[in-house]
Amino acid sequence: MKSRPNWLAGLFSLAWLVLVLGPLVYLITVSLRTRTEYLGKSAWSIPEALTLDNYKTVLTGGFGQYLLNNVIVTAATVAIVVLITVPCAYAVARSNAWFVQRGFTLLLIGLAIPAQATIIPVYLLITRMHLYDTLAAIILPTAAFALPVATLVMTNSLREVPRELYEAQAIDGAGPFRVLVSLVLPLARPAIMTVVVYTALNAWNGFLFPLVLTQSESSRVLTLGLWDFQGQFGTNVPALLAAVTLSVLPIFAVYLFGRRFLLSGLTAGFGK
Repeated sequence: MKSRPNWLAGLFSLAWLVLVLGPLVYLITVSLRTRTEYLGKSAWSIPEALTLDNYKTVLTGGFGQYLLNNVIVTAATVAIVVLITVPCAYAVARSNAWFVQRGFTLLLIGLAIPAQATIIPVYLLITRMHLYDTLAAIILPTAAFALPVATLVMTNSLREVPRELYEAQAIDGAGPFRVLVSLVLPLARPAIMTVVVYTALNAWNGFLFPLVLTQSESSRVLTLGLWDFQGQFGTNVPALLAAVTLSVLPIFAVYLFGRRFLLSGLTAGFGK
């Protein structure tokens, strides 16, 4: 029998599509308008002529330095989180030692602590380590606050690996490091990609730590750079939105690359 079309679900899906695409269309179309046309006409009207002058204005400013700093912060944060999370999750999933499980419990307490509540101690630590106004001052606390969620996702994924596979590796004479490389890493690829995307999003869009822990223009990232562009261009909204468009493209590419792993990585361990 043919099933009836679900018109209500289709209507809600269409409404959701409009809500999602509306801001994106506004962002791109306005960034391609001249300032005069933006001020004289509705932003939703059909533009008379498209221009790339706003993008040229942004690229000839300090946007390149901000983008480079953002890439460095994001890549370093992701590398630190993955290098720490994978062996920690492997130890939690495989070991029954009390100190390992207690350490995992203490780590998960970090899920209940917002970054805003710790900004003063973090500031004091960074200044006493002589890292203030450096990219490391952004990387280290960003990675630290990403570890609890990343470890939880990775641990749930590794707990789904059948014990028979570990035992087969042990029978073949593989040690813990060999098991980690040859068994855990290939099977945990969806969870690793989930951790990469989640950490990259947080690091790329971070605002609090760059605002408090950096000061000079050489260590400024995109979130603060966009803030500067708003002041620099005043009411030149098309130039500001051109900068926003350019800042969104890299992290959007990361999401497109890893989106097929996100669902399986986030739901790992919850089907039992």
